[in-house]
Amino acid sequence: MKLISWNVNGLRAAIKKGFMDFFNDIDADIVNLQEIKIKPEQWEFEFPGYHVFINSAVKPGYSGTATLTKTEPLNVTYGIGIEEHDQEGRVITLEYDDFYLVNCYTPNSKQKLERLEYRTEVWENLFREYLLELDKIKPVILCGDLNVAHKEIDLKNPKTNRKNAGFTDEERQKMTELLESGFIDTFRYFYPDEVDEYSWWSYFRQSRDRNIGWRIDYFLASEKLKNNLVDAKILQEVMGSDHCPVQLDIKF
Repeated sequence: MKLISWNVNGLRAAIKKGFMDFFNDIDADIVNLQEIKIKPEQWEFEFPGYHVFINSAVKPGYSGTATLTKTEPLNVTYGIGIEEHDQEGRVITLEYDDFYLVNCYTPNSKQKLERLEYRTEVWENLFREYLLELDKIKPVILCGDLNVAHKEIDLKNPKTNRKNAGFTDEERQKMTELLESGFIDTFRYFYPDEVDEYSWWSYFRQSRDRNIGWRIDYFLASEKLKNNLVDAKILQEVMGSDHCPVQLDIKF
């Protein structure tokens, strides 16, 4: 199976920038999108051969996730089952015969870290508990914009970003806790020492042209799936957003 995850930074904008060419060329089994910024009633796009599932934020033009899959899932759920934390359209879970697929757009701690406490002391703990409950039933594949560069190797300038959103000690520790609870960072599993492999670049000062980026988009997989993993890729050449897609190849 070929799985794709991409923060499109507005699906309508990405469509205008060539999204459909990428979508048709990649011919993935499942495509997971984050930050779609539209509601289901605004969805005017056709993806023949795919089942489409959308979780939009209550707030218009904000956040939101969508999953497109060739194989109809056994079940689909939206959010983590806690209403007060499910207002931003951040999670879609698809159940298949052999695994759960969770598409997630993790809350950003924001420039002045005004959401850092919510994210690290509330959201991250609840979300990890949610994943571990699923993992008791069958293995989990988690993908999405997780809004954290885990290690210094995962961003170009770790020293100057130490206290910035996405690279605070608190956020990195939460990623460590998640991995230690039984998950594999699939890209680092295959490429533990690969440098300059990023999935997001600021629009500031031509950062993408200079490859001054961050790796904040992931495919994580339950340890139980280690022998199923085939490859993980970061598709840096694909344009259309401030993020690029990431890919997981896995066999069942």
